[in-house]
Amino acid sequence: MALNYIWIFFFLIAFVVALGKLVIFQDYKIFETIVKSSFEMAKTGFNISLNLTGVLALWLGIMKIGEKAGIVKVLARIVGPFFNKLFPELPKDCSAYGSIIMNLSANMLGLDNAATPMGLKAMEEMQQYNKSKDKASNAQIMFLVLNTSGLTLIPVSVMVYRYECGAANPADIFIPILLATYFSTIVGLISVSIVQKINLFNKTILAYLGGISVFIIAIIWYFSGLEKEQIQIISNIASNSILFGVIIAFIVFGFVKKINVYDAFVEGAKDGFGIAVKIIPFLIAMLVAIGVFRASGAMDIMIEAMRYLASGIGLDTDFIEALPTALMKPLSGSGARGMMLETMKTYGADSFAGRMSSTLQGATDTTFYIIAVYFGAVGIKNTRHAIGCGLLADLAGIIAAIFISYLFFH
Repeated sequence: MALNYIWIFFFLIAFVVALGKLVIFQDYKIFETIVKSSFEMAKTGFNISLNLTGVLALWLGIMKIGEKAGIVKVLARIVGPFFNKLFPELPKDCSAYGSIIMNLSANMLGLDNAATPMGLKAMEEMQQYNKSKDKASNAQIMFLVLNTSGLTLIPVSVMVYRYECGAANPADIFIPILLATYFSTIVGLISVSIVQKINLFNKTILAYLGGISVFIIAIIWYFSGLEKEQIQIISNIASNSILFGVIIAFIVFGFVKKINVYDAFVEGAKDGFGIAVKIIPFLIAMLVAIGVFRASGAMDIMIEAMRYLASGIGLDTDFIEALPTALMKPLSGSGARGMMLETMKTYGADSFAGRMSSTLQGATDTTFYIIAVYFGAVGIKNTRHAIGCGLLADLAGIIAAIFISYLFFH
């Protein structure tokens, strides 16, 4: 089982590196550092789950209103022809389609807190059609990889961090991030389709993908002509107004359909609390393994090895300073954010490393975190090809982000 081997890998590599530091460099505090990190990450995992409880209760309550009011079915009909091809094992009128499209839409707008509850709801709905309850289904893998590829239209959080770090133009990474996430998503979609033998040359799939591509190009064209202040203002207004608009629309439709909106909300909120409790052990297990791996110094060794390799084959090594963000992103969103901020503070927000680290931060999502949370919520232990395809999408996003950063900033 993939998660089992990944988990063991993190601990074994951390032990070998720590033992080497103890014997060779006489670092007598290395194991103390690792143990301290494991305790801190366990606490972090619990705190994340605790903080998710309120968000999950809110959004699953809103989703329950939408479900009873029929809005979710309307969304499912809109994307049905496309999703029927990508998720062939799900029924044509599957309620999960509405949750999937809302999750992906929230991710594209940079609304992480709103995206997670909707994603967990979609995963639970797909689990109903999963014949092997402890093994990820094809539909669940496709959804998860599309989620982890991190397609982002408006990277609000990255722009805010750049502003706080003194960037002259915090929005200068807008188009690079959009392009990098687009490549990541396309590669993720293609890799899963190849494994699952889905025909991407189907007219319906090509039509929807073409429409999405045109929409992204239009977004790029529109925002590329705006000043940085306008980009931030418009993106913030758009993201938050759409988010609040969804809440109001669900409540109004529920009222029109004469359902008990309050009772529906409470019913959904109770489900959110149960899910939050269920994911705690899975999340703590993965975060502790990542924390141990990082505290041992294994991450630093990987970075220096890449610097040596790049230098040895004659490549420009300016990208190495931004690489910690890329290597940390699949493992930990907060860790990658810390790496990005550290890079900007060390080299400057407007330096090449600072801009590239910002682009890398927005290029992909936290694959292992999402796998631990989403699969953990429904008790899936065998992830099949989810991790491989997810990491391949991450790699595509990272490579694209590096090349695009050289094109835009170097």
